Amino acid sequence: MAVPKKKTSKSRRDQRRSHHYVTTGQAESCSNCGETKQRHHVCFSCGYYRGRRVIAHNPAA
Repeated sequence: MAVPKKKTSKSRRDQRRSHHYVTTGQAESCSNCGETKQRHHVCFSCGYYRGRRVIAHNPAA
């Protein structure tokens, strides 16, 4: 089994992991009501997704 001859430096280790970061989710405006929502998700303010009503919206709740 292969064993490294030298210890990997912190700089080299961190350069290798430079792309291991978390990005924030993309936001877009709802085509029905204009509110900000996550992409590929149902709009929580109106209950529409891709132009169709998916959730029955109750404003009192």
